[in-house]
Amino acid sequence: MSLTVLHLDTLLTGHAQDFTRPGSRSAIAKSPRREELLISTLGVADDEQGDTRIHGGVDKAIHHYPREHYASWAIELGDHPLLTRAGAFGENFSTVGWTEQDVCLGDRMRAGTALLEVSQGRMPCWKLSDRFGINDLALRMQQSGRTGWYYRVLEEGTIAAGSSLQLVERTHAEWSLARLAEVLFDKQIDLRLLRECLALPLTPSWRRTLEKRLNQRQVEDWSPRLQGKDSYL
Repeated sequence: MSLTVLHLDTLLTGHAQDFTRPGSRSAIAKSPRREELLISTLGVADDEQGDTRIHGGVDKAIHHYPREHYASWAIELGDHPLLTRAGAFGENFSTVGWTEQDVCLGDRMRAGTALLEVSQGRMPCWKLSDRFGINDLALRMQQSGRTGWYYRVLEEGTIAAGSSLQLVERTHAEWSLARLAEVLFDKQIDLRLLRECLALPLTPSWRRTLEKRLNQRQVEDWSPRLQGKDSYL
């Protein structure tokens, strides 16, 4: 295992509110919290999701986004006001020191007094594009690999800004989130890699996606997620 111990720079939560499109709601606009908060199996206390069909739940309880990605986004997007502070991407945890290259599927982290497990990388959706006012931002995030990741909660506890985050167990060192994203977001079908991925402890949604690819020998249509078309709304 080779992850440095981090300290949580910013802890953020948000409340669901009406969003950009008719009938849509989102809690992507999150604010820093200074007090100690409970972490339960559904995430950080006082944090909400606007559409629980596709956000939140036990496998996406907490979203962690590396703050060092902001510099890359600033080069790409210019002087965007959302990039001046943590929370631009709707994250709960903002830190410097770990990226998708460093973190592996199934990593278990002690975060404050809670025990978390890395469950999946983020699959960007149209709400990011609408939040930034950039039509293809979700696609850009997917292509860049700068997606951040989600945790499930194995042991409830408490956390606050400044709490330590420490890797305590690693079982799939060969499967960084960056490598897994390369498979998930590849338009080419590699049957060997798909079978390797399906041997991992994937979330149900990722397993269904990759099993379908394996069976149908084709990659699914991403436009409902990236552009907000049809049933994905």
